[in-house]
Amino acid sequence: MSDFLLTERRTLLEGPLGAVLLLPSGVTNGQVAVVEHPLAPRALGALVHTHRNEDEFSLVLEGRIGVEIGGETLEAGPGDVVVKPRGIPHAFWNPTGEPARVLELIVPGGFEAYFAELAAVFSRPGPPDLAAIGAVAARYELELDPSSIPRLAETHGLDVAGPP
Repeated sequence: MSDFLLTERRTLLEGPLGAVLLLPSGVTNGQVAVVEHPLAPRALGALVHTHRNEDEFSLVLEGRIGVEIGGETLEAGPGDVVVKPRGIPHAFWNPTGEPARVLELIVPGGFEAYFAELAAVFSRPGPPDLAAIGAVAARYELELDPSSIPRLAETHGLDVAGPP
Protein backbone atom coordinates (compact mmCIF):
# COMPACT_ATOMS: atom_id res chain seq x y z
CA MET A 1 0.00 0.00 0.00
CA SER A 2 1.24 3.47 -0.82
CA ASP A 3 2.05 5.99 1.91
CA PHE A 4 0.03 8.47 -0.14
CA LEU A 5 -3.33 6.70 -0.02
CA LEU A 6 -5.09 5.93 3.24
CA THR A 7 -8.02 3.55 2.85
CA GLU A 8 -8.36 2.17 6.38
CA ARG A 9 -11.09 3.63 8.59
CA ARG A 10 -11.03 2.94 12.32
CA THR A 11 -14.18 3.31 14.40
CA LEU A 12 -13.24 5.03 17.65
CA LEU A 13 -16.72 5.61 19.09
CA GLU A 14 -20.16 4.20 18.29
CA GLY A 15 -23.54 5.52 19.38
CA PRO A 16 -25.68 8.60 18.67
CA LEU A 17 -22.38 10.39 17.96
CA GLY A 18 -19.89 8.19 16.20
CA ALA A 19 -16.24 8.89 15.55
CA VAL A 20 -14.46 7.23 12.64
CA LEU A 21 -10.77 8.01 12.26
CA LEU A 22 -9.86 8.77 8.64
CA LEU A 23 -6.48 10.46 9.11
CA PRO A 24 -4.53 9.79 12.31
CA SER A 25 -2.30 12.59 13.55
CA GLY A 26 0.67 10.22 13.45
CA VAL A 27 0.59 10.39 9.66
CA THR A 28 0.81 14.21 9.75
CA ASN A 29 3.51 14.56 12.43
CA GLY A 30 0.79 15.74 14.80
CA GLN A 31 -0.30 18.63 12.61
CA VAL A 32 -3.90 17.52 11.95
CA ALA A 33 -6.30 14.62 12.40
CA VAL A 34 -9.48 13.97 10.42
CA VAL A 35 -12.49 12.27 11.99
CA GLU A 36 -15.91 11.57 10.50
CA HIS A 37 -18.84 11.98 12.88
CA PRO A 38 -22.06 10.15 11.98
CA LEU A 39 -24.78 11.83 14.03
CA ALA A 40 -28.12 10.16 14.71
CA PRO A 41 -31.41 12.06 14.29
CA ARG A 42 -32.17 14.40 17.21
CA ALA A 43 -28.83 13.47 18.86
CA LEU A 44 -26.63 15.73 20.92
CA GLY A 45 -23.18 15.46 19.34
CA ALA A 46 -21.40 17.30 22.13
CA LEU A 47 -22.48 19.25 25.16
CA VAL A 48 -21.05 22.75 25.59
CA HIS A 49 -17.30 22.32 25.91
CA THR A 50 -14.13 24.35 25.45
CA HIS A 51 -10.85 23.11 23.97
CA ARG A 52 -7.67 24.58 25.33
CA ASN A 53 -5.39 23.17 22.64
CA GLU A 54 -7.34 22.43 19.45
CA ASP A 55 -9.20 24.27 16.74
CA GLU A 56 -11.92 22.28 14.98
CA PHE A 57 -13.29 22.74 11.49
CA SER A 58 -16.49 20.83 10.68
CA LEU A 59 -17.56 20.22 7.08
CA VAL A 60 -21.16 19.04 6.91
CA LEU A 61 -21.27 16.15 4.45
CA GLU A 62 -24.89 15.10 4.87
CA GLY A 63 -27.95 16.33 6.77
CA ARG A 64 -28.02 19.38 9.01
CA ILE A 65 -26.37 20.22 12.30
CA GLY A 66 -27.09 22.84 14.88
CA VAL A 67 -24.16 24.52 16.60
CA GLU A 68 -23.71 26.86 19.50
CA ILE A 69 -20.44 28.79 19.41
CA GLY A 70 -19.67 31.46 21.96
CA GLY A 71 -23.39 31.74 22.78
CA GLU A 72 -24.45 32.15 19.12
CA THR A 73 -26.74 29.45 17.65
CA LEU A 74 -26.37 28.53 13.96
CA GLU A 75 -27.53 25.78 11.62
CA ALA A 76 -25.29 24.30 8.93
CA GLY A 77 -26.04 22.05 5.96
CA PRO A 78 -24.15 20.11 3.29
CA GLY A 79 -21.06 21.95 2.12
CA ASP A 80 -21.02 24.39 5.04
CA VAL A 81 -17.90 24.64 7.19
CA VAL A 82 -18.24 25.47 10.89
CA VAL A 83 -15.21 27.04 12.58
CA LYS A 84 -14.83 26.18 16.28
CA PRO A 85 -11.73 27.96 17.61
CA ARG A 86 -9.96 26.83 20.76
CA GLY A 87 -10.94 28.80 23.83
CA ILE A 88 -14.52 29.40 22.57
CA PRO A 89 -17.28 27.29 24.21
CA HIS A 90 -19.25 25.30 21.64
CA ALA A 91 -21.71 22.42 21.23
CA PHE A 92 -23.32 20.67 18.27
CA TRP A 93 -26.33 18.46 17.58
CA ASN A 94 -28.58 17.06 14.87
CA PRO A 95 -31.81 19.11 14.91
CA THR A 96 -33.62 16.90 12.38
CA GLY A 97 -35.22 13.47 12.06
CA GLU A 98 -32.61 12.45 9.46
CA PRO A 99 -29.02 11.26 10.03
CA ALA A 100 -26.15 13.72 9.57
CA ARG A 101 -22.46 13.25 8.81
CA VAL A 102 -19.71 15.71 9.61
CA LEU A 103 -16.05 15.66 8.58
CA GLU A 104 -13.98 17.14 11.41
CA LEU A 105 -10.48 18.53 10.99
CA ILE A 106 -8.73 18.77 14.35
CA VAL A 107 -5.69 21.07 14.52
CA PRO A 108 -3.26 20.15 15.92
CA GLY A 109 -3.89 16.43 15.89
CA GLY A 110 -3.89 14.11 18.87
CA PHE A 111 -7.38 14.84 20.16
CA GLU A 112 -8.76 11.93 18.12
CA ALA A 113 -7.60 9.63 20.95
CA TYR A 114 -10.21 11.30 23.19
CA PHE A 115 -12.98 9.49 21.31
CA ALA A 116 -11.35 6.07 21.83
CA GLU A 117 -11.03 6.81 25.55
CA LEU A 118 -14.70 7.86 25.71
CA ALA A 119 -15.69 4.59 24.02
CA ALA A 120 -14.01 2.69 26.85
CA VAL A 121 -16.01 4.69 29.44
CA PHE A 122 -19.30 4.19 27.59
CA SER A 123 -18.71 0.45 27.16
CA ARG A 124 -18.98 -0.11 30.93
CA PRO A 125 -22.35 -1.42 32.17
CA GLY A 126 -24.83 1.07 33.61
CA PRO A 127 -25.18 4.80 33.06
CA PRO A 128 -22.09 6.74 31.92
CA ASP A 129 -19.67 7.41 34.77
CA LEU A 130 -19.50 11.22 34.90
CA ALA A 131 -16.31 11.17 36.98
CA ALA A 132 -14.60 8.96 34.39
CA ILE A 133 -15.77 11.22 31.56
CA GLY A 134 -14.42 14.22 33.49
CA ALA A 135 -11.07 12.49 33.96
CA VAL A 136 -10.80 11.78 30.23
CA ALA A 137 -11.71 15.39 29.41
CA ALA A 138 -9.12 16.69 31.90
CA ARG A 139 -6.35 14.65 30.21
CA TYR A 140 -7.15 16.50 26.97
CA GLU A 141 -7.51 19.89 28.68
CA LEU A 142 -11.16 19.94 27.64
CA GLU A 143 -13.60 21.82 29.85
CA LEU A 144 -17.11 20.29 29.88
CA ASP A 145 -20.34 22.03 30.91
CA PRO A 146 -22.74 19.17 31.83
CA SER A 147 -25.34 21.72 32.94
CA SER A 148 -25.80 22.60 29.24
CA ILE A 149 -27.33 19.19 28.40
CA PRO A 150 -30.90 19.81 29.68
CA ARG A 151 -30.99 23.28 28.09
CA LEU A 152 -29.78 22.03 24.70
CA ALA A 153 -32.14 19.03 24.80
CA GLU A 154 -35.19 21.13 25.67
CA THR A 155 -34.42 24.02 23.33
CA HIS A 156 -33.66 21.84 20.30
CA GLY A 157 -35.87 18.77 20.94
CA LEU A 158 -32.94 16.39 21.32
CA ASP A 159 -32.88 12.80 22.55
CA VAL A 160 -30.12 12.68 25.15
CA ALA A 161 -30.65 9.11 26.31
CA GLY A 162 -27.28 8.11 24.79
CA PRO A 163 -23.73 9.31 25.59
CA PRO A 164 -23.19 13.09 25.33
